[in-house]
Amino acid sequence: MAAKLKKGDKVVVLAGKDKGKEGTITTVLPKDGKAIVDGVNMAVRHQRQTQTNQGGRQPKALPIDLSNLALLDKNGKPTRVGFRVEGEKKVRYAKTTGDVIDA
Repeated sequence: MAAKLKKGDKVVVLAGKDKGKEGTITTVLPKDGKAIVDGVNMAVRHQRQTQTNQGGRQPKALPIDLSNLALLDKNGKPTRVGFRVEGEKKVRYAKTTGDVIDA
C-alpha cells in the first residue's frame, strides 16, 4: 500500500495524550505502522555520559500510530489523504479541499 503520510508532512494528533498537538513527521516506520513526530509523544530517557554526550535525563520523541495522525491541509484543518492519477503521475491529494499535496 502506498504511504499516505510521509517524512516532512505537517500533521495533527487525533487521539491520545497529545491530542490536538501539531508537528512535522521526522521518521516513518512502515513495518510498525508508526511515525515519529517532532515534539509529540515525548518521554524522558536516561542517557549515560560519554565523551560526546553530557548524559542525564533527555527528552525523546517516541513513535505514534499512523491511525492517530491526520495531515493538515492548506487551511490548517485535518484531512484524509487520497490518491489519483494526473497525467502519468500518481499524486496524493487532500480530501477536504481536493488540492494536490506533493506536486
